[in-house]
Amino acid sequence: MKDFFKVTDLDKVFEYTSLFPTVKTEQVLIEKTPGRILAEDITADIDLPGFSRSTMDGYALCALSTFGASEENPAYINVVGSIAMGESPSFAVEQGETARISTGGMLPKGADSVIMIEHTEILDEKTIEVYKGAAPGHNVIEKGEDFTKGTVVLNAGQKIRPQETGLLAAFGKEKVQVFKKPVIGIISTGDEVVPLAETPQPGQIRDINTYSLSGQVIEAGGIPSTFGIIKDDYKDLLGKCREALLASDMLLISGGSSVGTRDFTIEVLSALPDSEIIVHGISISPGKPTILARSGKKQVWGLPGHVVSAMIVFTAVVKPFIEKISGSSPERKSRFALSAQLSRNVSSAQGRTDYIRVRLTEKDGILWAEPILGKSGLINTMIKADGLMEIGKNVEGLEKGTAVKVFPL
Repeated sequence: MKDFFKVTDLDKVFEYTSLFPTVKTEQVLIEKTPGRILAEDITADIDLPGFSRSTMDGYALCALSTFGASEENPAYINVVGSIAMGESPSFAVEQGETARISTGGMLPKGADSVIMIEHTEILDEKTIEVYKGAAPGHNVIEKGEDFTKGTVVLNAGQKIRPQETGLLAAFGKEKVQVFKKPVIGIISTGDEVVPLAETPQPGQIRDINTYSLSGQVIEAGGIPSTFGIIKDDYKDLLGKCREALLASDMLLISGGSSVGTRDFTIEVLSALPDSEIIVHGISISPGKPTILARSGKKQVWGLPGHVVSAMIVFTAVVKPFIEKISGSSPERKSRFALSAQLSRNVSSAQGRTDYIRVRLTEKDGILWAEPILGKSGLINTMIKADGLMEIGKNVEGLEKGTAVKVFPL
């Protein structure tokens, strides 16, 4: 058996994401796509827009007709028509001619710009004065200016936001192929853990981790599937793990990874079908006793029982694995961080990556990260926190005023 305290470096742990395949794909209606991961490249089959159109109410014309125009020396332009919304003009404009047009209207042939109404004056039904010169493309969206036919507009592995859904609609994509949301099984363990409906007796606590982890799974784009509370019984936990793995793409076991119970957990994980213990301790704090195992092609995590440790390990370590099996492309998985200044000195031990809960405050235009210190069993420290500050393994503490990165919670 691997020595428990022969911990694995965090960067090495992330290399193991390659061991686990992505989930299968499915076709969904585009109204169901926000938040999903695209499983196919989307190529423009038409130019977008499909015609040159006006961005202003005004007059469509050839820009050359207005060169040199000013309030002292206006250009006189002949009005040869009017363009209604949604119609294709049946006429063209030549130099010295124009046509009335509304915002979004299609430019007639010969026109390359639009003069705003505010820069014109009607002399009669057939003539206007123009008081300002225009350049080609002025107040116009050109055909194909957004996307040209044949270009890849969205890539597989991209998370779909409302703006991507709108783009799919622009190309008439009623359905698209996306990766299925991974189902993440969750098991809470421990003789001291009781369901929410029960009043804890001395020495007992309510099951918090099932619910906090479920919320994190949802935020990560997965579907939580809970399998209840299992007492410290080898046979019961083994049976429940087997059941959960049949119905899940990944399994999280909270509790049972600490020093006192690790052998029991390891025995269960080792007894799973086609199993391997990959990581038996990670060089992070909190969360050092975290376990990563595999059963077949599915990953099983042994998370700390303390709620804060479990949540931080999920954010810092487990979430990237969920992103991998969800089909998210590597270049789109980077975490976004806020820049802030540290409000006080913080100590740290070399050789491990520390995650410090922080509260963000702004003073005199400067964003400050205020460390929230507390034990890993106190959920109030997560309630107060706005994010996590990462201290690298080769750093021995940080001084007040140091520029730090904060990953929002």
